[in-house]
Amino acid sequence: MAKFVTCLNCMDGRVQLPAINWLMKEYSAEYVDMITEAGMDGYLVKNVNLPDGFIYKLNISAEKHGSNHIFIVGHYDCGGHPVDEKTHREHVHISVDKIKSIMPDSKVIGLWIDDKWAVEKIVEK
Repeated sequence: MAKFVTCLNCMDGRVQLPAINWLMKEYSAEYVDMITEAGMDGYLVKNVNLPDGFIYKLNISAEKHGSNHIFIVGHYDCGGHPVDEKTHREHVHISVDKIKSIMPDSKVIGLWIDDKWAVEKIVEK
């Protein structure tokens, strides 16, 4: 079976390829299931109960594609969650805990993408 990972990313097109390329290189992913929302880390923090459709997508990635790694991206200059870097990083940490509680059998990893579009791993659970 091909190796899939799951990426919960911002809809911002500037961060799609940096995230995908990094995941393919660092985690030997063949495919990246991308679930997007404007300002993903903010979306995960603000929504106490995630919509059924969101959970459905996570489950398809895990059950049908065999993904057992979920990545959550926060990034520089985010229009959907316009907060400073410190707040983004805090929200990525909170988001990792939240997704880990929903998907306990998965590795959940938080990423930060900076102003040069470089990817940094900031938390793993």
